[in-house]
Amino acid sequence: MPQDPLRDHLDYFVELGVNGMHPDAAWRARAEPSPVGRGFSRAEPAGEPADGAEAPPHDLIPVSTVRDTTGDTLALIKADIGPDCSRCKLHTLGRKQVVFGVGNPNADLMFVGEAPGADEDIQGEPFVGRAGQLLTKIIEAINLRREDVYIANVIKCRPPQNRNPEPDEVEQCEPFLFRQIDVIKPKVIVALGKFAAQSLLKTTEPITRIRGREYRYRDAILMPTYHPAYLLRNPSSKREVWEDMKRVRDLLNGAASRA
Repeated sequence: MPQDPLRDHLDYFVELGVNGMHPDAAWRARAEPSPVGRGFSRAEPAGEPADGAEAPPHDLIPVSTVRDTTGDTLALIKADIGPDCSRCKLHTLGRKQVVFGVGNPNADLMFVGEAPGADEDIQGEPFVGRAGQLLTKIIEAINLRREDVYIANVIKCRPPQNRNPEPDEVEQCEPFLFRQIDVIKPKVIVALGKFAAQSLLKTTEPITRIRGREYRYRDAILMPTYHPAYLLRNPSSKREVWEDMKRVRDLLNGAASRA
């Protein structure tokens, strides 16, 4: 079985005597961070703290429990981003909240879009607007439910006027997507639209050229296809997406890769 770097990382902190992580992002961002590492605190002996010492918090999430499931590891990543992320300029440009991701943490199929839109920014969940409703129908067309898959975006905050994310924003945000992928370990990743496909594959090729092709990506098979929002504007392309999704269904069912 391949090693899980996040699990190994948590095991390492357990060996150091770390007793947990605090769920409050403000606590983790204190001016005097724990010497053990961001978000963790060493175990303290029972009794009153020494003069001038800070009493250990009583609502730590034990490492021994958060390392047990993929969902809990995703929760750690979400906590690391924090509800008020300020790593890039998008936090000053009108976004209402961070939109992390949603779905089955043990999904075999993962969809990756570009960035949240207006509806997603309000509801805090990716793909909940008109494009999201169409994505749900696409998922159901291959005999899956929305809750069977995992859905995320390259960028976790809405860019103003839904413009394309800029390079500095991608640089700050995409590592969290990589961590999501590495934890979920999907068999197949569907990149929805030009931006998501080009960002993940580090290519400038147009979506019309890479759509429907299969790529090896972080131990998964990645397939770019058209974004549901594009299909709303160009219904004639739904047939091509249907062909892509039939291939995705075959890959999930263990069919051999194309030559």
